[in-house]
Amino acid sequence: MKVQALERASAGAETAEGVRAEAVARLEARPPELLSGPRAAGELGLRRGELARAVQLGLVRPGPRAAGGAARFTRAELDRVRAGEGYPGALRERVETVAGADAGARALGTGPSRFTRLARCGHLTPVGYRINRYRAVVWLYLAAELREFAAREPGMLSGAAPPEDREMLEAKADLRPRRWRGRHVGLLLRRTADPWERAAVLASVLPEQEVRQAVPDPAERIVLAALAPPPPYGHPQVPAAAAVAGRLLLAEPPDEVHWYRTSLDFALTGARGRRNPAGERAQSNSTGERGPT
Repeated sequence: MKVQALERASAGAETAEGVRAEAVARLEARPPELLSGPRAAGELGLRRGELARAVQLGLVRPGPRAAGGAARFTRAELDRVRAGEGYPGALRERVETVAGADAGARALGTGPSRFTRLARCGHLTPVGYRINRYRAVVWLYLAAELREFAAREPGMLSGAAPPEDREMLEAKADLRPRRWRGRHVGLLLRRTADPWERAAVLASVLPEQEVRQAVPDPAERIVLAALAPPPPYGHPQVPAAAAVAGRLLLAEPPDEVHWYRTSLDFALTGARGRRNPAGERAQSNSTGERGPT
């Protein structure tokens, strides 16, 4: 009797263990829970624009997009962000932005005219933009970066401008659009290793004629257009404002155009050597930052 009891107990334990293993396997096989952008922003204690900035900077990683292209986020990713040191204050501090010369000057601890000179001459790099009601570009800067610059370069906040800056001002140069494009492209490239998606990012900042010359095959141009990143979060929808903002998305100085053209040629050489762009690659998800919509 004791032997039979032990055998029944052992069989029961094996059955229970099998049930547990099957339950664990089912849980692991389930797709991860995906949250919409607004819900993810709420759970992280961020506004939607702050979440979009966190995505842009690589601080929060989006999951698979919804069918309409809206960003979604896994529960595991939100848990990872919440477990970060100094959360939530540290996260909010890293995505905080200031808009325009007056706010930027206050963050930097200097006057608006000096702030504008430092930005125009390329010492400060915008992280975004908006178009105001007068159709003027208002540049956005990371507040943390401005504070770091002030601590690192106190001599730039007072005294005469260096000769290089004076020459640029006399030539009416403005490096803000170019510096922003460089940052924008760099952040997009960091978010994908796919060779065709990387080529699409580079093609997206080139004038159409340059793309046609670099990519004579119409089929390849269709693929690059399908994979092109959308405009950044906050890009205006009103046609007049969108036309102003659209000019910011394209390289303009000849040397900048040449740099992106050369980079595109190099990227295409690698992409063509990896695989044919037709078929499923044309259906690949864009790497652009739409922000939580």
